[in-house]
Amino acid sequence: MRTMHPYLNFDGQAEEAFNFYKSVLGGEFSFFQKMSDAPESDKLPENEKNRVMHVALPINEHTILMASDCLPSAGHVLREGNNMYVHIAAESREDADKLFNGLSAGGTIEMPMEDMFWGDYFGSFKDKFGIQWMINFGSY
Repeated sequence: MRTMHPYLNFDGQAEEAFNFYKSVLGGEFSFFQKMSDAPESDKLPENEKNRVMHVALPINEHTILMASDCLPSAGHVLREGNNMYVHIAAESREDADKLFNGLSAGGTIEMPMEDMFWGDYFGSFKDKFGIQWMINFGSY
C-alpha cells in the first residue's frame, strides 16, 4: 500500500518545531538524526552539524510527519513554497521508479532515484506545477 506523508523543511528550527509538535500531537520519534551523523559531516560548517538531517513523528498508523533542516553551505535557501514536500512511500523499487519518472516529467530533478547511505532508495524533484515531491522505498 502506498502512503503519503507531509515533509517539512526548516532553517535550523526542525528540532525545536518537532519537539513542539510531539508535545501537542503525542507519540515518539520513529527516526531522529542530525547532520553530524551523516557521512562526510566533518566537511560541514560547525554551525550546521547540529541541524536535523531527518526526523519522523508518526501521527497514526498511516501518517508520519517528517522534516529536515536546510543546509545553507550546500546552497539550500528556505523560501515560502519550498518548505514542504509530498512524500510517497512506494511499494517497491519499480513502483518508486514509476512514480518518480511519471511525476517528475517536465519538472526539475533535485536528487535522482538512488540507494542512500541510510539504506533506502530515494529521490526528490519539483514537478512541472512547482510542487515538491520525495519518493522513497525502504523504511516507510
